[in-house]
Formats: sequence, C-alpha cells, structure tokens
Amino acid sequence: MAETFSKLTLTLESGDVVITLRPDLAPEHVARIGGLANEGFYDGVVFHRVIPGFMAQGGDPTGTGMSGSDKPNLKQEFNAEPHVRGTCSMARTNDPNSANSQFFICFDDARFLDRQYTVWGQVESGMEHVDALPKGEPPRNPGKIIKATAE
Repeated sequence: MAETFSKLTLTLESGDVVITLRPDLAPEHVARIGGLANEGFYDGVVFHRVIPGFMAQGGDPTGTGMSGSDKPNLKQEFNAEPHVRGTCSMARTNDPNSANSQFFICFDDARFLDRQYTVWGQVESGMEHVDALPKGEPPRNPGKIIKATAE
C-alpha cells in the first residue's frame, strides 16, 4: 500500500505554495511525490520549463528536463480531474507509463491535457508564487524549489 499524504508545501524564493494532494485520484503518484519531497529530492531543483499561459514544469534534478529520480517509472493513473489553473499533474514522455519525478503546475486552463496526464493535486494557496517564476524553456535564471515537504 502506498504511503498517503494530504498536503505538499513547495517553498520557492518568493514564498510558499501549498498543494492539496489527491490520493483519491492518483495514489501511487501522490506517494511518489510525497516520498521524494520528504527525502529532500526536490530541494534545490529548478523549474526548467515555464511557459506563460500554460504551465511551470520542474522535478528534474539535472534541470534539463531529461532526467528523473532513480525510482522506477509509474504506471499512469489518468483521471477525469480537469487541467485548470493551479492543477498539479505529472510530466511524462510519449509513453503514458513514463512519469517519474517531473511535474507541472497549470497557469491557465489546459483541458486538452485531460485524461492524458495524471492529475495528483491542486494549488490551495501561493499560486502568485508560481505566477512569479521566471519564464523560458529554460529560463535564463530559473526559479527553484528551496524546500519541499509533504504531510
């Protein structure tokens, strides 16, 4: 049985982003994100792809978007939760079962992603700090997660 978490706090340079986790939608993904957060995996990791009007992506320890954790990839847990402002979802390759540690937070509605990516959370507070992340693919001076903790 996967460990259950209900909240994730990402401390960014501009302040805290509190995310309500949704183990009811994606128990394995929530367990992975929470576990990695509490292992310190995300501490110091940058948002390497930040596209205005779309999303901010992070979770790659190399900062390139080409890597993940040393844990095995996750089987998809696609669900009916919509990709709207503040939605937290897993990044993956063209293989639906390739999510690992990278995730993204939607700036605006991205409903074309619905049922194709695993939604695992929703920003509860601090979305202004996500909005403030430097933009780019990659940003010249990327924003980073100072500390991530799950409870």
